[in-house]
Amino acid sequence: MSTEFPTKNGINREWHVIDAENVVLGKLASRAAMILMGKHKPTYTPFIDAGDHVVVINAEKVKVTGRKEEDKLYRHFTGYPGGLVEKSLKRVRAEKPTRIVEDAIAGMLPKNKLGKQMYRKLNVYAGSKHPHAAQQPVALTVK
Repeated sequence: MSTEFPTKNGINREWHVIDAENVVLGKLASRAAMILMGKHKPTYTPFIDAGDHVVVINAEKVKVTGRKEEDKLYRHFTGYPGGLVEKSLKRVRAEKPTRIVEDAIAGMLPKNKLGKQMYRKLNVYAGSKHPHAAQQPVALTVK
């Protein structure tokens, strides 16, 4: 008797929508990452992308605990000498609020080709409207 693995055609992908308003960032990110990886399904296999699509709305209203609003830094390197750019969470929230949620979820996904494939199924929107109503996403609550 051998183990059966889900095939590409045998994976049933659903759409989930998560409202990030007044939800702690870490709890939101871990729940979304679990769904993107497919760990909520009984057919979970670590080397197969069996996860579902996730739509996060109201990303600009996500909550952070403690003093992270001022203390947490987002860094990237431009490639030039002295080109390390640091921005606080408050500044990132003002410029591009979706990046906060995207980076948190991406940090909880695998760091390989499979993780990039899972990340492509994530859609984050700053406001409450999203263009994925035709997919009939199921609303999820994060505690």
